[in-house]
Amino acid sequence: MADLTTNFLGISSPNPFWLASAPPTDKEYNVRRAFEAGWGGVVWKTLGEEGLPVVNVNGPRYGAIYGADRRLLGLNNIELITDRPLEVNLEEMARVKADYPDRALIASIMVPCEEAAWKAILPRVAETGADGIELNFGCPHGMSERGMGSAVGQVPEYIEMVTRWCKQNYDRPVIVKLTPNITDIRKPATAARNGGADAVSLINTINSITSIDLDNFAPEPTIDGKGSHGGYCGPAVKPIALSMVSEIARNPETRGLPISGIGGVTTWRDAAEFIALGAGNVQVCTAAMTYGFKIVEEMKRGLSEWMDEKGFARVEDFVGMAVPNVTDWQYLNLNYVTKARIDQEACIKCGRCYAACEDTSHQAIAMTPDRTFEVIDAECVACNLCVDVCPVENCISMERLAAGAVDPRTGRVVQEDYANWTTHPNNPMAPQAAE
Repeated sequence: MADLTTNFLGISSPNPFWLASAPPTDKEYNVRRAFEAGWGGVVWKTLGEEGLPVVNVNGPRYGAIYGADRRLLGLNNIELITDRPLEVNLEEMARVKADYPDRALIASIMVPCEEAAWKAILPRVAETGADGIELNFGCPHGMSERGMGSAVGQVPEYIEMVTRWCKQNYDRPVIVKLTPNITDIRKPATAARNGGADAVSLINTINSITSIDLDNFAPEPTIDGKGSHGGYCGPAVKPIALSMVSEIARNPETRGLPISGIGGVTTWRDAAEFIALGAGNVQVCTAAMTYGFKIVEEMKRGLSEWMDEKGFARVEDFVGMAVPNVTDWQYLNLNYVTKARIDQEACIKCGRCYAACEDTSHQAIAMTPDRTFEVIDAECVACNLCVDVCPVENCISMERLAAGAVDPRTGRVVQEDYANWTTHPNNPMAPQAAE
């Protein structure tokens, strides 16, 4: 069996699956149950400044987006940081860490953007024996209106400043949790590195309103007739998270900066994708809130079996393996030509491919009177829409044309030399690529 043990920033945990700072990690009872279920680590729900008034709503705190089968795709969360006393949280953290020394325990912190506030809380967190801290610069609701959370995470200068304060006053790893509510994720990541951060974690939740109640015309969740924007999480945010993780992993200014991947991790495959894009571990929230803590059993088993199949002995063996294959559009090989192919035995004759292509794409699928669907190569641009809308897995595939073949759509011969496309004379982007 593959070894799932990870060593992230010198913090050892039996597997790369950590629970993110969120409702599931709010107190000792939850965290103990999580560790007993097999989670490798937890980031304790965000601690605030002692005496800071935090009062959560007593009405609904979550809104939801569902798929057609009512599968939960995303949650909109309006819950604030912990509303439990700081001292209580610290005492519980110390007990849990003492009883589970082999598990990672990270303290998430959010206090006002003042050096004195950070200097006051850091020694108290250190006394718990926590393995490190995570600076919550991502929360987009409630606390951001008070000048914390994403209000800090959207200003690189603040990120660098606060990170430096923490590194000067805390002797264990400092992880900076980044907000996705920003145009270019590379800038806050670079600021974190410049401030001395040991790692970044991302993404935090996306600012959102998930739905409107069309009876009382208020956002959901609705509190006494009113609603507010919140933080969006769950499987639906995974593509955004993967993109942002990849940008940090391949950016020269942040390349090599350890990453804890967050955003819609629901299965072992999701975790493997984050790790392949450079994450040293992953953090999970919505999946645990949907299915319970024992979902980690499936995650561990699936990842271990896949690693065995691929010949990876340790998680570190495939960290970042996909990063070299992430590129800018201008470097994509325009001599690479494929055409759609329909497996007639697998086809159920539903016609989705035909309707999608005929109405919204390139009219590259023909339908016979008996509802047999065939690809018209001379019109197919290989957009992949038919593959995406087909309800039968692997019924439609994209077949690459061999070198020397003539593309019936363009009349051009498919070139054999793909290796030097960025400087190939047929590449309209070659001058920019060469520069």
